[in-house]
Order: sequence, then structure tokens, then C-alpha cells
Amino acid sequence: MENIDIYCVTNKKVSYLEDSFLKFGAVGNDDFNERYIKCDSKDNIFNKEKYYSELTFQYWYWKNELKNSSFKWIGFCQRRRFWIKKNSVGEAINKENIKDHLLNEVPDGWKNYNAIVCEPISVSKLKKIKILKRGMKSFLKKPSILFNEKKRTLKLHFDMFHGHGNMDKAIDKMNDRDKNDFRNFMNNNNKYNPHIMFISTPEITNSWFESLFTWLFKCEDIFKFEDLKGYETERIYAYLSERYLSFWFNKYTKVLNWPWIIFDPEKED
Repeated sequence: MENIDIYCVTNKKVSYLEDSFLKFGAVGNDDFNERYIKCDSKDNIFNKEKYYSELTFQYWYWKNELKNSSFKWIGFCQRRRFWIKKNSVGEAINKENIKDHLLNEVPDGWKNYNAIVCEPISVSKLKKIKILKRGMKSFLKKPSILFNEKKRTLKLHFDMFHGHGNMDKAIDKMNDRDKNDFRNFMNNNNKYNPHIMFISTPEITNSWFESLFTWLFKCEDIFKFEDLKGYETERIYAYLSERYLSFWFNKYTKVLNWPWIIFDPEKED
């Protein structure tokens, strides 16, 4: 099997997985032990963690560790969102057996691909009352979104939950190579690969982070930190990145959608 290095980015200790193969990237200010890699040293954006969330560690890894990696595959997951083995889909996963189900090696089926992203989720199943409550501006412009699920695009969803017009403002800051294509992607699709999770080669990982952070730093001219209020707007840089990841990996890589789970042992208990 080819070698793989997966980082679980977390703002809290994940004690039940500390003896697993996962490496842990620490964001936030929890009392982390030596099992966790902190991202507040060297070239970092730790002072922006409130707004960049898990991207805070991903930036640190890119700038300080990626060049030293000897792994063929590098990946990221989150504290409550994990990659699983394909034959684990549908299995009853709990705190005691989760380590048996986590993806820990490169499957033979990846040989024709150079990037892995989460299986997509759809935003088209919005309740009508939610559209009227949070998407009135979009509804008045295009009433068909209330009755036609195909019209409920990623752009509509972003406008409803992360500020009407904010995605358009952000796309205006994008490089010319992607600007029109990404706008079309947002306006004509209702599925995306969530959670800023991916697995790829070091070369592609470097290219992705170069494109992503160049864009996000330009967006800081628009979305001033002091003006970002409320969870869904405060973390706008992470939400922008989710949508861009879906577009970028599908445009520039040989990408494969892969199973993942949401697992929270606190809710299980």
C-alpha cells in the first residue's frame, strides 16, 4: 500500500483517538498535550483562527511542514468528520470500533486518481419557509426557487446563510483563470464537497493552498474581521473555501468522491 498522512484538525482534545494513526492539528486554545501539533509558531495565521477555523492549521502546515513531507498522499479531516473505509459505509460506528473503520491506507481503487474529496451534499432540499425567511431577496428576484428544487443553487444557499451578495463580492477578487468558471459553478450547481476535507499529493496540495490563500487574503479587503458578526458570517472564510474546494479539485485534478462520516462521541453518550 502507498503511504498516507492524515491530519485531524481540532479545537478540542480527541482523547479516544489519540492512540490511532491520525495526526492532530490543534487550533483554538484548549490545553493540548504533545500529541497535538500547534500552529501558532513560524509562519502562521493563528491570530485569525476565529475567522479561518481549520484553515488556520492547514495554512501553517502548508507554509512550514509540507515541503518536508515524504508521504505520497496528504489529507485532512476534522474532529467530528472523518474519512472511512469504503466497506464501512452503512456500518454501526461507535466510540469503541471507530478506529477499525477509519481510512488508514490507500485503497487500490485510487490508482487512477490524484485527489480525494468528500462525497457531495445537496443544498436543494431547503424548506419553503426557510427560503422566505432567509432568502427573500433571492425569492423576489427569482420566485421559481420556491417551487423548483433545481433552481436552488449553491449561490442561493450561500446568499441565504452567509450574507446576500457576499459570494459575488468574493468572486470579484478571484484570479481571472477561475473567476468566470467558479461563478458559473455556483450559479448552476446544487451540490458541493463539504468540510474543506481532501487527500492529495504534495504537489497538488501546494497548488491548492497557493490558489486558496491568495484569494482569501484578497477577500480580507472586503470582509473586515471587525464587521463579521454571528457564527455563519464570522466563519465566512471557511465557507468560501468549502465551495471553492469543490470547484478547484474538480477542475484541476483527477478527483474521486469518497465516503465520510459525522461522528460525535459526546452526542453518542
